[in-house]
Amino acid sequence: MRWRRTTRPREIELNTADLSPTLHAEDDSLFHVPTLDEFFPDAILFDGTWFEFNRVQLVRLIVLAVVLIVMCVLASRAKLVPGRGQSIVELLIEFVNGTIIKNTLGLRAGKHFAPFLITLFFFLLAMNLAGVVPGLNLAGTSVIGLPLLAALWTFVVYVTAGVKKRGIAGYLKHETAPPGLPKPIYLLLVPIEFLQVVLIRWASLTIRLLANMVAGHIMLVVFIGLTQGLLLSGTWLVAISPFAGALAIGIYGFEIFVAALQAFIFTILAAVYIQMATSDEH
Repeated sequence: MRWRRTTRPREIELNTADLSPTLHAEDDSLFHVPTLDEFFPDAILFDGTWFEFNRVQLVRLIVLAVVLIVMCVLASRAKLVPGRGQSIVELLIEFVNGTIIKNTLGLRAGKHFAPFLITLFFFLLAMNLAGVVPGLNLAGTSVIGLPLLAALWTFVVYVTAGVKKRGIAGYLKHETAPPGLPKPIYLLLVPIEFLQVVLIRWASLTIRLLANMVAGHIMLVVFIGLTQGLLLSGTWLVAISPFAGALAIGIYGFEIFVAALQAFIFTILAAVYIQMATSDEH
């Protein structure tokens, strides 16, 4: 005998679950779950053209302008006894130079790549921190264009460094065919290593940075929006709004940490790839 499970009409009538992702109070929607559409805002200028300009590009331009102006002002007013702003910048430069460049490339080899690595770190750090700046509230690296550009820039630098030292054939051999392995292993190893050099490295740099910035923005929007929704709900949910607010503050601080961490990880991986391309040993 075959048993067949059916849903009775009475069960359907009693299914009153509200699956909409909103928090309601007095028939007004107070909280909406953020979506990826937030990273693709409406155009401000040149809608529908190759030169479309929206809020993401505006945030990037503002961050870039602020960084350039601040750096130029600090450089023009540099003193032997640094002030607060100069001290912060010098501390960050020393951090990149000592922690990343010295430990990865060495001071002698690293001095050739120090301008690139320091610029990369400051560039990514500023763009990442835009996501926690009131009024901007969106990281410049939360849309794929900028992470991809930084990753391809890194790709060009380490490939150029390797080719300059060994030539095209020598560089490819150095990266894809380490000496001392049984010859049959190379049939499997060479294609994998070649794919890693030309695709996987820069693609992983792009995806890692992009995913962290997207996730951080969504978490901030969720907890800040939830706190507002609870406060304005007009129900007993108001009582738990302080806990949601505390979580929002915690996520805010955590996002600052993630922004700095991702700039550090991206830069140190760039230094590692340069070291792999230029080292005498694989």
